[in-house]
Amino acid sequence: MKRTTWLVGAGLVAVTALNVSLMRGHTSTPTAAAALPALDAQTAAGPGLVEAPSEAVQVSAQIGGRLERVLVDEGDRVRAGQVVATIEGADYAARVASARATLSLREAELRRVINGARQQERAEAAARQEQERRQNLLREAVASRAEAEEADRAARVAQARADAARERFALVTADAREEDRARAESEVALARAALVEAEAQLAKVTVRAPIDGVILRRHRRAGESVSTQFDTPIVTMADASVRRVRVDVDEADVARVAVGQAAYVTADAFGDRRFPGHVVRVGRLLGKKNVHTDQASERVDTKVLETLVQLDDGHELPLGLRVQAFILTSPPRP
Repeated sequence: MKRTTWLVGAGLVAVTALNVSLMRGHTSTPTAAAALPALDAQTAAGPGLVEAPSEAVQVSAQIGGRLERVLVDEGDRVRAGQVVATIEGADYAARVASARATLSLREAELRRVINGARQQERAEAAARQEQERRQNLLREAVASRAEAEEADRAARVAQARADAARERFALVTADAREEDRARAESEVALARAALVEAEAQLAKVTVRAPIDGVILRRHRRAGESVSTQFDTPIVTMADASVRRVRVDVDEADVARVAVGQAAYVTADAFGDRRFPGHVVRVGRLLGKKNVHTDQASERVDTKVLETLVQLDDGHELPLGLRVQAFILTSPPRP
């Protein structure tokens, strides 16, 4: 009897101890959950890619030809308008010279139409001046009468020729002179336009940077050909004045992300260093992930929202670097 009572008591003690242990296990679970970092409830995290604000700009030539020089290399910083390459332009320079010569010819023809018979008038005036000079010399007994008579004869001949030229010019151009002048002026305008076009083509042999930035990739070297018929960029560049990060925000966090929120990014290559910034744009359409970790276990069907974070500095972060972004969202309402 005593042995039975002892066994029953021992069993009750064991059951009681087991219940206490189970109760402690249940109470420790919420305690452990509450111990998780509170920052997780106020932070939206996602992978990101460092990029330039202008994205990538491919610089190509506006005309086809063989590259004479490529004056920049990868990593070079350039200013807008700076020459990055030149194309062989002997043909284009020759076209400019030809256009200038044509313009000079057309301008000369216009002057001829406008001036008309003034050449004969100038010859007549010169003969008259010579006549008067010889007459004065005769009066002063310096020139002979024969010379004076010769001057008179030359003046009369010049007068007759000028009169005849004026009559012919008046007969031929009386009804058409305005038309001829308009035609000559039009030909001058066409020649001037052709010169402007040739000079514009010649200017295109010089390829200039469209923006301030850094050269990301050089695609062509001197001696290679470029064409306007195919995609043949010479260099790729981007505005590197600031850095921004394109972040893939998971669809579960999209309601908590807004423009103006503080953020920071980290990168394995820079250890624990944080690069602060702020959200400048939040997408409006969910899509596929842009940044992949190359891990076999990564889900590729996850929907994300593109969000742009502009960094306060971060110039040492290379463009294209994969980073981890953290956006400090507002705490959830109770």
